[in-house]
This record gives sequence, structure tokens and C-alpha cells, in this order.
Amino acid sequence: MTEQSQRAILVGVNLNQQSNYDFDYSMVELGNLAEACEVEVVGQITQNLEKVNPSHYIGTGKIDEVKDLLSMLDGNLVVFNDELSPSQIRNLERDLDCKVIDRTLLILDIFAERAKTREAQLQVEVSRLQYMLPRLVGLRESLGRQTGGVGTKNKGVGETKLELDRRRIEDKITALRRELDTLVAHRQVQRKQRKKNELPVVSLVGYTNAGKSTVMNAMMNRFNPESGKQVFEKDMLFATLDTSVREVPLPDNKSFLLTDTVGFVSKLPHHLVKAFRSTLEEVAEADLLIHVVDYANENREELIRITNETLNEIGIRDIEVVFVYNKSDLLDIQIPKVEGDHIYMSAKQGIGIDELVKIIRQHIFKDYVKCEMLIPYEMGQLVSYLNDHAHVIGTEYEEAGTKLTLELKTSDYNKYQQYVVQA
Repeated sequence: MTEQSQRAILVGVNLNQQSNYDFDYSMVELGNLAEACEVEVVGQITQNLEKVNPSHYIGTGKIDEVKDLLSMLDGNLVVFNDELSPSQIRNLERDLDCKVIDRTLLILDIFAERAKTREAQLQVEVSRLQYMLPRLVGLRESLGRQTGGVGTKNKGVGETKLELDRRRIEDKITALRRELDTLVAHRQVQRKQRKKNELPVVSLVGYTNAGKSTVMNAMMNRFNPESGKQVFEKDMLFATLDTSVREVPLPDNKSFLLTDTVGFVSKLPHHLVKAFRSTLEEVAEADLLIHVVDYANENREELIRITNETLNEIGIRDIEVVFVYNKSDLLDIQIPKVEGDHIYMSAKQGIGIDELVKIIRQHIFKDYVKCEMLIPYEMGQLVSYLNDHAHVIGTEYEEAGTKLTLELKTSDYNKYQQYVVQA
């Protein structure tokens, strides 16, 4: 799939209910996905239909057009903009006499190449095998013709091999899922531990290549430079698939966890959404979402819509959202610019990070109380605790003890209410 010599024709069907704008953008994106797999796009054919052709996806007249274009442009691969059924792949490969793949397989290939952690690799492999299972018959590198009669006896070589392959794949999926369950359980333990530490969680979400990892790195550079924990960032689709969690310590003894998750794309294969559900649970448990948008992309409204749809699909609703219009430096506007929960900034230039953190603070530190406490001198350990875990604004030493003017969590305020002299 990743050889340079692959020359592809892209094929898409615009169903009547879809606007031309959405369809055109999905075709542009299909080209980007192909290029991410190092496939050279040499041509494109589209068709408007009421519904897709169940046998070939496109109308039979279009098959000849695709064949002619393949011949004229020396193409050797046809990429379809939707997931194809096993019979569609089989019929298309037979009639076009070349390799046929769909959008889902392209995305699976990219994910397979980019997955770095064991969990991401397992998630992608399970998705790939689930995709392959019903398509064994349609694969062009055929497993041999099926012969023989009905029942379990007298199966032809091809049929027997097909059954064996199917069983092998099913066994492998079961084994991979078992390993994945162990890793998911480990992640849940980590999540519980973080909850126990009462640190608020802020999750970065957005379309692939919007700059989520760049936002995370810019924040770490600003507030925790000595950690040395940078996440991989690159201007390409799905640069990072692995969930990264970083602690962002603020100057006033407050801190929060920032998580970076896999980017979204239109028509994200349901196998992948299912497989990455455990990763995306990080988002579901967040106290605040930072929706990162590539503001320089003229299709940004469409990308926002797709991200919102994907969040909805994985059951993420009712979490407060801050919109970060990243890459705003590429347009002729003054940055940073803040309009309520919308901020125009440039993570790469480090412009707008302080303003973003100010907005984050307003959302996640609502349960902090400002008060004065008088703590007896024999309770020195409590003064140490509050110096470490609260924002101490002023300290005075009085006859009865240490008087602190401070801002602290409601839970700590309730716990040590006996020392409060002024709320």
C-alpha cells in the first residue's frame, strides 16, 4: 500500500441528500489520505446518484469511464470514497482488472503506520482484522476458486483455505482483544488514581492536523519546561494516535491534567471508533474540552461539524467547550484575540497560551474559595500542606498562630473550616 509506484484514480458518489460543499471536501480529503499513504493521485471521477449501486457502488456506465481513465493515465489502483461491501470489491476488481480499495482501508493503513504504543497498535490491528474478515472472498490476491459440494465434506482447496483463514483471523481477534482488555484495565486504574488526586482534566479534541499536539507542547514549554515531555507534532494527517497525558503546574499551586487524543476525520470507520473507544474515554471523563480548529483552513466550519458529530457518536455531550482557533497567525488578524470562550491564537508561535490558560482557569477552578485562616503554631504541618496545595496570597504571624489569606479547594475549605476566621 505504501509503494511510490501506486497511481490512483479517486471515485466518489454524491448522494442527493449531501451538499456539494460537503461532498467536494470529502473528495479533497480522500486525496490527502491517499497521499498520506504515499499513493500518487492521477485522476478523479464522481457521480451523482439517488443511492449507491449495490453491485458496483457506481453505475455500470461509469465503470467504462474509470477503465478508460486508468488506461489513459497509466493508473493501477482505484480508491473509493466510501466503505465498499465484499461483493462490490469483488465485482469492481473483476471488471476494472486492477486493485480496488476504499476510504476505510486507507485510514486503517495510516493508523497502522502511525500507531506507536502497544495499545494503539492493538486497536488498529483489531480494526484491520474485523475489516478483512467479511472481505476474504473479495481480496484480489485470491485464495483460489471455491469448488466442491454443499455440506462440510468435499470442500475445494480454496474453500478450505478460506475457512482456515477465517478461523485464524477470529482467533487472532480474540487474543488481541484479551491483551487490549488488560491495557484498558491498566488505563482505568491510572484514571482512577488521577481522580483521587483531584486534578481537573482538560482534553484537547479536534480534526486531525488542527494542531492539538502543538498546543500541548506550547503549554508544556510555558508552564513545565523542565519536564522535557514533548509530544510528537508534524504537519500531516494523524501524526499522533496515542493519548498523551501531561500535568500543567500553574504558578499559584493550582494544576490540571492536559490530555491529547487521536484526531478526527470525516467518515471515520466505525471499527476504529469502536477500537479507540477506550482511548476516547479520556475525553468522556474530562472536566473541559479544548476544541482546536485550524483557522487557516477555509473548510473549518465543516471540520468543526465533523468533530462535533464524532464526539456525539462516542457519547460525549454536556461537557463545557472552549474553542481554540489555532494557526490564526496565517491570516490577517490581530492575535491573540479572546471572545468569551473563543480564542484566536498561534500555538506554534506561542501567542495566546497565557490567554488560553486564563479561560481554562475560569472553567475548572470554579470550586475554589477565598478566605482567611488562623492556624495555631502547633499545626505547622497544616500550614505546610496549604502552602503546597493552595494559593497563599498573604501570611501574617499573630499571637494565636499563623494567619493565611488564601484561595483553596472547596473540599479543603470544608475540611479545615474550624480555622476559618473570615470567608
